[in-house]
Amino acid sequence: MISLIRFVYNALFPVVVLLMLPSFLLRMFQRGKYRHKFGQRFAIYSQGVLKKIANSGRIWIHAVSVGEVNIALKLIHAMRESDPSFEFVLSTTTSTGFKLAATSKTPWLEPIYNPLDFYPIARRAVRLIRPRALILIESEVWPNIVCEVCRSGARVAMVNARLSPRSEKRYRAARSITAPIFNQLHTICLQEPADLPRWISLGVAASKLQVTGSIKFDDSASAPRPIRDFLPALSALGVDPFAPVLLGGSTFDGEELILAQVFMELRKTHNNLFLILVPRHQERGDAVTRQLESLGLRVARRTQSQSIENPDVLLVDTTGELVSWYRCATVVFIGKSLTAKGGQNPAEPVAAGIPVVFGANMQNFSTLVHAFLRDRAAIQVEDAAALEVALDRLLSSPDLRKSMVQRAVAVLAIHSGATIRTLDVLKKSILFLEEPLRNNDKSRS
Repeated sequence: MISLIRFVYNALFPVVVLLMLPSFLLRMFQRGKYRHKFGQRFAIYSQGVLKKIANSGRIWIHAVSVGEVNIALKLIHAMRESDPSFEFVLSTTTSTGFKLAATSKTPWLEPIYNPLDFYPIARRAVRLIRPRALILIESEVWPNIVCEVCRSGARVAMVNARLSPRSEKRYRAARSITAPIFNQLHTICLQEPADLPRWISLGVAASKLQVTGSIKFDDSASAPRPIRDFLPALSALGVDPFAPVLLGGSTFDGEELILAQVFMELRKTHNNLFLILVPRHQERGDAVTRQLESLGLRVARRTQSQSIENPDVLLVDTTGELVSWYRCATVVFIGKSLTAKGGQNPAEPVAAGIPVVFGANMQNFSTLVHAFLRDRAAIQVEDAAALEVALDRLLSSPDLRKSMVQRAVAVLAIHSGATIRTLDVLKKSILFLEEPLRNNDKSRS
């Protein structure tokens, strides 16, 4: 069955690539960095990279973008503490994910771009990397890469597995196709007990499923990335250290304008309120600045050195700083939840001790959001008017902010230790099995 699926998949793959090529080229033009190390997407590596990744039995970890890379780095850090002999290839799909991964580059950790999942390319990548095991972070399962890794004798696991309602619906509709692909995996680590019946309903063997909690929400483990103190940067802008700060994190197109308009209304009663906006895509900085200035707001930008006298807004048009900026906030709005669908991670500001408000579209974190709302640990709003009311309540009541954070931290407690639990499962299922490694060694000869 899997052979037939791969045949059809590879027959259709070039057609899909051609259909997606215009949008891909547009993103390359807009973001520029899509051209960075472009050959790696075709499993073409420099001699320097090849020397590091080939014939070394590294563990290959795949993470799509920034959020998944942060999870991967947490896991990698724990794995190295457990066994310093572990070495890794960390592949990412996006340029922002690669940039973050590259900050952690060491002799034992080599970041690369994930190769296209077309049979000749996937086969070449696996033969060059020859991984000891493949670990997928959260959601992406590439059929050719998974099958080629399994053929090499290595094993494949998915950790922090995430199943959005949209993906679940699609997988169920195509269960005869997706179930054989998922069952190629040797282990799938789930975030919540409630996820078990959902995965089983997709045709995944129950024996492959383990509930470990979410690494993303595990405060007992941390990726080797520093938390920076940006309060001096705010002081340099003239922001009163006691002034309340509204922060919009990982915002999408349209949300910055909504937040700016709400901010202007809130300032009528919270006259020293300051706004920080951190767009999801930093290249939108110019467009967002124009929107804000059209409202009469004075905008300071993180990437520009010129001083703006008494700015109303700080636009953080950088990558990888959001978690540190959360610590400067009084209240946080979670982006991609009002004008876009899916939502961003609400646990990061909670870990920083900040209460969160988000829109109706938090599908990517549905289980966590349900628990937050059930325990009154967050506020969900439908539109700009409701957002203004919620933010006003929180800005007016330190006690409400404190109690919401306490309840949110209690919700997240179930995930404490998830990284170590995941590592224990990986050790038993894919890392320390002699037979797969003997097969893998044989495939290299």
